[in-house]
Amino acid sequence: MTEVTRLFDFPYYQLKHKPNPKALVTKYNGEWKAISTQEYVDKSNAISRALLRLGIKNNDKIAVISSTNRTEWNIMDIGVLQLGAQNIPIYPTISAEDYEYVLNHSESIYCFVSDAEVLEKVRQIQDKTSLKDVYSFDHIEGCKHYSELFELGKDESNQNEVEAHKDAVKPDDLATIIYTSGTTGRPKGVMLSHWNITSNALDSSPRVPLVGGDNRVLSFLPICHIFERLLIYVYQYAGNSIYFAEAIDKIGDNAKEIKPHLMSVVPRLLEKVFDKIMFKGEELSGIKKGLFFWAVKLGERWEPYGANGWWYEFQLKIANKIIFNKWREALGGELGTMVSGSAALQPRLARVFGAAKMQVMEGYGLTETSPVVAVGLYKDGMYRVGTVGKPIDNVDVKIAEDGEILIKGPNVMLGYYKDPTKTAEVMTDGYFHTGDKGVVDADGFLKITGRKKEMFKTSGGKYIIPPLLENDMKQSHFIEQIMVVGEGEKMPAALIQPNFDFIRDWIDYKQNGVGKTNTEIINSEIVINRIQKEIDKYNRHFGKWEQIKRFELTPDVWSIEGGQLTPTLKMKRVIIKGIYQDLYDKIYRS
Repeated sequence: MTEVTRLFDFPYYQLKHKPNPKALVTKYNGEWKAISTQEYVDKSNAISRALLRLGIKNNDKIAVISSTNRTEWNIMDIGVLQLGAQNIPIYPTISAEDYEYVLNHSESIYCFVSDAEVLEKVRQIQDKTSLKDVYSFDHIEGCKHYSELFELGKDESNQNEVEAHKDAVKPDDLATIIYTSGTTGRPKGVMLSHWNITSNALDSSPRVPLVGGDNRVLSFLPICHIFERLLIYVYQYAGNSIYFAEAIDKIGDNAKEIKPHLMSVVPRLLEKVFDKIMFKGEELSGIKKGLFFWAVKLGERWEPYGANGWWYEFQLKIANKIIFNKWREALGGELGTMVSGSAALQPRLARVFGAAKMQVMEGYGLTETSPVVAVGLYKDGMYRVGTVGKPIDNVDVKIAEDGEILIKGPNVMLGYYKDPTKTAEVMTDGYFHTGDKGVVDADGFLKITGRKKEMFKTSGGKYIIPPLLENDMKQSHFIEQIMVVGEGEKMPAALIQPNFDFIRDWIDYKQNGVGKTNTEIINSEIVINRIQKEIDKYNRHFGKWEQIKRFELTPDVWSIEGGQLTPTLKMKRVIIKGIYQDLYDKIYRS
């Protein structure tokens, strides 16, 4: 097999061209355990043989819900897909009620879960679904362990059936249904074919700076999301070793252990990493503190390709030797590239991390586009701060008259599952309507300017694009989350979740006597005045009609569990407004 046209072709391609003794690596009981490409293929085939013996047929649906990325997920993925069945990945953090909806809507008949917490949610609703059985990756009392399938699939006498199923799978066949987290209403099931995702992986590969099997990548963004899943296939195609992080809060520890060359990130994570670095900088004193903030200020002015001239580059060399090298060491010392997706990245972060020799390549895409539309690449001059790079090969990007980004290509979804009406609403002449607004500059770089649905008019008829204001103001260390509001109102305003951790440290340093609970912080005149100062500072970047005139602080930390954020950490705008309706009314009605 030399051609890759279906998702399960990737491990076979790796086995033939770039076999890796550490293809997939997961940490169990404090120890990293690797499986080779050969073991990966063998185990996937054993799963396929077992599933056939359980009666799985072409187009059956099997749900997989995992709290962390792990080897087992990938083995199940290939084992399911090569039978012509579909893998239905489900976000682990959604509610049991949403589990019930997705399992029923997708008509899943088996479910594989990672751990006891996920199992408990599935058990709550299992009798309201068509599930025949549930298996777990962890050993859990009262639940079948997925290793039972290896025992069931040990007998290779039906491998010829597996091969027949594989041969019958066509590139345009349905591979997976991914339920978008959605900021409002029920999630939509995005149908992606083998070729949708495979073509996107092949067309994205030239933009990923990985040269061979010696590269180590750290994977921790949810694999149930198409962004990380696509990258996993790209890494397999390149023959890389994929290490699955234990948890988001263990990324620093895991990076020091494995010394990754590349990892994918979301802007929210980079913001948190940067904030932690800045906290440590604040704790320094004397010349060390002076040098630290000199380096950061220098980094904030960084431009790629030495555009700032020799004197700047000379200073940057010093900053890298005495300050930024410690940043790199904290992430293993060999991390050269991070790929960022899911939301807009603050240009300041791209500059600072770029200056520190950990370049952040921002990309753009949607679940419906499998997902990559465009992504930066430092070599060949294909990187520009503030853009999402240039469109990848075979993907046609068109800007509509109203500024909306339209996409056409082999990566565009088959449609929304069981919803031809919604599918028709987002398709015109083969082009998918993204709902995002953007521009393509003279050099072919794509810049996202906002979300079509998020843009609103004030009562004075002025247009406001919330993400532009929000992304700028989140650069403040005092602001963790900010949502701009004011549709149909006389002025734009904001609901703000302060950065409580930073403020607690700042209060100790700047002013004694202010309470430390969230409620005390948001009611503190000192804090309110300081955040007003931050708002005033960033307001200067915008026209008078766009500037935030009033704001209210929320006492909660916005989270997935709290309902304010989607599993991909996007704001649920309608829900946030509903949760804090009293604060909204205080702004506009008091």
